[in-house]
Amino acid sequence: MRRSWSLVDLSIHPVDIALREPFGIATGAKTAALNVFVRATLADGSVGWGEAAPFEAVNGERREVALHGIERSRDALLGWDAVAWRTLGNRLRELSPESPSARCAVETAVLDAICASLNIPLATLFGGTESELESDLTITTGTADRAREAAFSIARQGYRTIKLKVGGAPLDADLARVRAVHEAAPSCALILDGNAALTADDAVTIAEECARIGARLAVFEQPCARHDDDAARSVHERARVMVCADESVASARDVARLARAGAAQAINLKITKSGVVECYDMAVTARAHGMALMVGGMVESSLAMSASAHLACGVGGVEFVDLDTPLWLVDEPVRAEMLRDGPRLSIASVARGHGARPTDGWLASRGGVA
Repeated sequence: MRRSWSLVDLSIHPVDIALREPFGIATGAKTAALNVFVRATLADGSVGWGEAAPFEAVNGERREVALHGIERSRDALLGWDAVAWRTLGNRLRELSPESPSARCAVETAVLDAICASLNIPLATLFGGTESELESDLTITTGTADRAREAAFSIARQGYRTIKLKVGGAPLDADLARVRAVHEAAPSCALILDGNAALTADDAVTIAEECARIGARLAVFEQPCARHDDDAARSVHERARVMVCADESVASARDVARLARAGAAQAINLKITKSGVVECYDMAVTARAHGMALMVGGMVESSLAMSASAHLACGVGGVEFVDLDTPLWLVDEPVRAEMLRDGPRLSIASVARGHGARPTDGWLASRGGVA
């Protein structure tokens, strides 16, 4: 007889997590992770956890919007048979079109609970291809001296790829930061991330400077405005660099559009930007168009990051891994079974679900939620 996977409870728990330093991108900085944990309970008693991590500077979403979206979803979905998890994802898009992080939190919690019931890792649900990933580490916006110091430290920790935020500053400042990073960590490949803030000309100039100094530019992420496909294509053609879409891609339909326009050769999968089900569809669509994959996130704890790692390992062959934001958090209230050893991430020891949940101390502070 089939298990009873009816959704019987969806509890909502705002969480504030301090950052060790501001997480700055071209369009703004985040000084604390104002996120939401969600707990799903199925009729057979299985429990799963998800996380919403809105980032206003990226897509305009605030926690208040995410909370409203989760509450609306809870009211509509209680009693839903979670075995139809793809249909649930479609329904969530209808219920919370303005809040992808709300969709992510609910989907992740439900999928975690399903996998707990089945006694399988979440990655198995998505294909179970791999169990290990190698992440980059990000240098956020700031001075050239700070970038140099950070790059030296990152290379010493064994990272082979550095992600450098550019844009939102004078071009000369970005060029100086690129040179500083390469001087401090010449063996590391670079991912440049413009967060939609550069002109095509400035992005080409930065890419050409990388070539001039001998820096290995692996990919240029979202150099230009999210709706300017012509600019993105120009950067790719003139600088002969792979362009990865981030802000400009939030759905499988966006992936197909960018592929047709020649505006991206890779896409960034972020479950808090698109939802889990949509990210899976985006990965399949991108592969069908011969595009590379990156997996990343907003400013998330190890809860959402664990789910993203399982998605990437399940799909397999994700070329660029950017799962580092838990390293910015102070006293992260999450217990994760995913192992992190410098750049190496492993989910091999995760037996059920994504293997992450709030700590016992945090749960006790919330009234002892199990």
